Amino acid sequence: MPAANWSPISTRTISFFARGEDLPLTLGLIVDASGSQEHFVRQHDHDLGIFLKDVLTPRDRAFVIRFGNHLRLAADFSSNGSELIDGLKKGEKKNQESPEIGPRDYRSEGTAFYDSLYYATTLKLAKIDQGRRAIVMFSDGEDNSSAHNMMDTIEAAQRENVVIFGIRYTETRKNGEWTARNKYGASVMTRISHDTGGSDFDAQADDLRTSFREIGEQLRSSYELAYHANPLADGTFHKIVIRTKKEGFTVLTKTGYFSRD
Repeated sequence: MPAANWSPISTRTISFFARGEDLPLTLGLIVDASGSQEHFVRQHDHDLGIFLKDVLTPRDRAFVIRFGNHLRLAADFSSNGSELIDGLKKGEKKNQESPEIGPRDYRSEGTAFYDSLYYATTLKLAKIDQGRRAIVMFSDGEDNSSAHNMMDTIEAAQRENVVIFGIRYTETRKNGEWTARNKYGASVMTRISHDTGGSDFDAQADDLRTSFREIGEQLRSSYELAYHANPLADGTFHKIVIRTKKEGFTVLTKTGYFSRD
């Protein structure tokens, strides 16, 4: 990530504040098909179906990426939830290969978590200029074969105003304890979601129907604010912190922005 502007935080006067409601959504739905998720295949399909039924409307569009050590476009932009699910299920069959997205890098290991987010943002969502853009990731947050790293992923999403939500499926040891990799993956999904203005959820502990409703409400109803600043248009990162005067409120927003023309 480019060098950040670490000057002391100063209070800014808000020059614009408005609430946008019922915005059309453009969504990237990313499903982890690597070895650590093989026990969750049916749950992925089930939960993704619920998400599409509860959140997607005829005004919205979504695409589905399925990844292991290859990034495959299981279904391209569609407003039809059945088409998206069918594309995902076809991709689960070994004799049905979906087209790859991104460079065809050689990968010796099987989980390109960061690359799936990075290319979903830069090759698919960056081309969309209307409504709200977001990614919903169904995974455990672990990676062992990406060309990009966590900060590349966060930076790309922040540059393109893409919000990332994580739905985490963690395969624990027989006694229910987490491994070091489990802990790492959970922290990654929390960090990426937080820094892009989204949230992360535990698929095995949370009521996902409620979680999906929260995601839909957050994306369709948001507040926009603006203030005057004089940063150099040199691509540096400027951190922002938003606090409410009243206690008891939680603000979900990306952690900053990149200055540019």
